[in-house]
Amino acid sequence: MAEEIRIGVFVCDCGSNIAGYLKVSELAEYAKTLPNVVYVKENLYTCSESGINEIKAAVKEQDLNRVVVASCTPRTHEPLFRETCAEGGLNPYLFEMVNIRDQCSWVHMQEKEEGTAKAKDLIRMGVAKASLLQPQEPIESPMDPRAMVIGGGISGMTSALALANRGYQVTLVEKAAELGGLLLQLDKIGPANADAASVAEKHAQQVQGHPKIKTLTATKIDAINGYIGNFKVTTSTNGVQEEFGVGVIVVATGARVLKPVGLFNYDGEKVITQLELESLFKKGAFNAKNVVMIQCVGARNEERKYCSRICCMVAIKNAIAIKERSPDTGVHILYRDIQAYGTENEELYQYAKQLGVRFLKYDQAKPPKVEEGRVTVYHHLLGRDLELPVDLVVLSTPLIAGEDNETISRLLRVSLDENKFFLEGHVKLKPLDFANDGIYLCGNAHYPATVREAISQALGAASRASIPLSRDVMTVEPIVSTLVDEDACRGCGLCVALCPYGALEIVRTEKGRKVKVIPVACKGCGVCAATCYQHALTINSYTDEQIGQQIEAFLETGTEG
Repeated sequence: MAEEIRIGVFVCDCGSNIAGYLKVSELAEYAKTLPNVVYVKENLYTCSESGINEIKAAVKEQDLNRVVVASCTPRTHEPLFRETCAEGGLNPYLFEMVNIRDQCSWVHMQEKEEGTAKAKDLIRMGVAKASLLQPQEPIESPMDPRAMVIGGGISGMTSALALANRGYQVTLVEKAAELGGLLLQLDKIGPANADAASVAEKHAQQVQGHPKIKTLTATKIDAINGYIGNFKVTTSTNGVQEEFGVGVIVVATGARVLKPVGLFNYDGEKVITQLELESLFKKGAFNAKNVVMIQCVGARNEERKYCSRICCMVAIKNAIAIKERSPDTGVHILYRDIQAYGTENEELYQYAKQLGVRFLKYDQAKPPKVEEGRVTVYHHLLGRDLELPVDLVVLSTPLIAGEDNETISRLLRVSLDENKFFLEGHVKLKPLDFANDGIYLCGNAHYPATVREAISQALGAASRASIPLSRDVMTVEPIVSTLVDEDACRGCGLCVALCPYGALEIVRTEKGRKVKVIPVACKGCGVCAATCYQHALTINSYTDEQIGQQIEAFLETGTEG
């Protein structure tokens, strides 16, 4: 005998987020008229403790076997409501969420009638799909309790140490001959004015002396295959290949400083970069009497629209270093805007002024002119050009993406942004995770960061990576691709080529070439199912029948809106 479908619908006011722009009571009354709906409740906040308890109580008291919540985005709240259904005794995948906040109230604030009608359509479609949902069970996969960190700069070393100190075996891979990254080229680290070489050396000694860390320097990564809990890595060191397995990967590849070739007469001698200035400090070779620093060189323009964030504070730090070494040396900083966020940085900015560092704002449309022995800059307050005597020009250039980022992104199947920095899964919800499970990022690989920020991100990435590492078995959501008709599969490999997560492969079976799904690697994006011209693949909880039912519900004659 077929199961009687009993659907409970919970419509959320979301305070005034939804109720202020839609007729929520009307939506609740409308939901009562839909097929298989036996219970409807309007909540002030469905995600609140009282709202959650109402769902759990209704599942038991009303004998519900499907739940639909019409509220905000499933991206943030679907896990909560699924867990609520499970606590109420219902399979969590017999839950459907309808987004009437982002898709209705927020985008139709001035159209209450039309927005309400659209919300009715979405609720009707959600109920139609819910009637066809099937119970699902989480996918389990063994977890390799080892980690790999790519990059031996401050963020990579910090992340490796954090993981190793928690008892996990870590392989740290660095392409250079020694650990330290950009720190090896710096003089001091602001705002504490710590010696950069000492910080790098201290961390390198801890890494190389740690029994849980295997360090591979002068090493190139040739291949990375697999998925969370079961990554297979191939590296080569001085031509010798090595293969090993890890469960998670942390990307800490850092960044590099832009060489401003062709800008402001850069020559590496009289016109240098901030990094080259720090090299002079380290050698004790600084002896200029008039210094002009120019900010935003090669950044915040058409080629690189982003602000590198750290350049202003690097210039201020180095200007202070000059004045403390040689109080009589004249230092001018020509800037477009000053980025000195945080109380400590603001104090350094004020301290630089007290030491006699002069700050002049320039217009991007009238950039400074660097000539022999002088820099000419238009002073927008005085309304005229100023000529500054100079024997050393220092250009503040941005950090740019590492030269290996594109290669690593292909090996890991992870995304880059328009500037070739690695792209996080979600700027707020997953700032240190990639979209692919088991891969994390930190430091300048993500975006230009200070040393403090890089360390904080490295600790955060290690913390995130520790979550799956602490489990013997990895549990993954079952909303994944499924081969529903093996006979229909032609083994063409189109789905394999298009899968962005490497979750499909072609294998030879008794029936010939067939696609095989690696469920733990699949993210349920649906590319394969949408591409398969034989309809051999589908996505759990997003089957052709379920989507078709939603479309039919939307197209029903005599509907609202």
